[in-house]
Amino acid sequence: MNALKKILGWMPQLLAGARITILLTLCAVTAGILLGIFIALGKMSKRKWIRSICSAYTFFFRGTPLLMQLYFVYYGLPEINRSLTINNQFLAAFIAYSLNSAAYCSEIIRAAIQSIDKGQSEAAEVLGMNYFQTMRLVILPQSIKRLVPPIGNEFIMLLKDASLVSLIALADITKVTRSIQSSTTSSLVYIPAMILYLIITAVFTFFFRRLEKRHSVYE
Repeated sequence: MNALKKILGWMPQLLAGARITILLTLCAVTAGILLGIFIALGKMSKRKWIRSICSAYTFFFRGTPLLMQLYFVYYGLPEINRSLTINNQFLAAFIAYSLNSAAYCSEIIRAAIQSIDKGQSEAAEVLGMNYFQTMRLVILPQSIKRLVPPIGNEFIMLLKDASLVSLIALADITKVTRSIQSSTTSSLVYIPAMILYLIITAVFTFFFRRLEKRHSVYE
C-alpha cells in the first residue's frame, strides 16, 4: 500500500513530464516533415549544387548522434556567437530534434515520391502543369499514402529519443523521474515512468496503425 501511495503521489509530476515529451515529439516531427519535403525535392533537383547541399544535410544529421546535435544547439552555438544563445530548453530541443527529424523524413518523402509512376508526371505535363503544380496536385497527394508507415516509425523513435532532453534539464518524463528518484531515494519511480512510456508509445502506435490500415497502399 505504501508503494502504491508513493506511485500515485508521483503521477502529477510524471504526467506533466509526459506532456512535454509528447508536445516536443509532435512539434519536432511536424516541422521535420515540412522541412523534409523541401530537402527531398532539393535532392531530386536538376541543379547539382542544390542536390549537393541537401545530400550533405541528410548525411550530416543522419550520420551524427542526436545527443551531440542537441548539445551543440544548446551549448555550442553560444560559443560561436553570444546572439545564438538559446536559454529556453524546449526551444533548443525543438530545433535540434526538428533538424534531425527533417533528415530522416526527407529520405522517406523522397522514396515515396520516386515510387509514384513516372506516367503521372508525364500526364500532368501533357495537361500543361509546371513542376510545382505537378508536385502539389498530383505527386505529393499520392505519396501521402506511402508515407504513413515510415513516418509512424520515425515518430515512435523520436518519442523514445526525447528522453535525451533530460540532459539539458528539460522536464520531460525522464528528467522528472530522475528528480523524484534523487529527492526520495526511491527507485520505484522508474516503474510508473516506464509504464507511462509504454502507454504513450502504445497509443501512438495504435493511431498510426489505424491510419496505415485506412490510407496505406501496403495492405
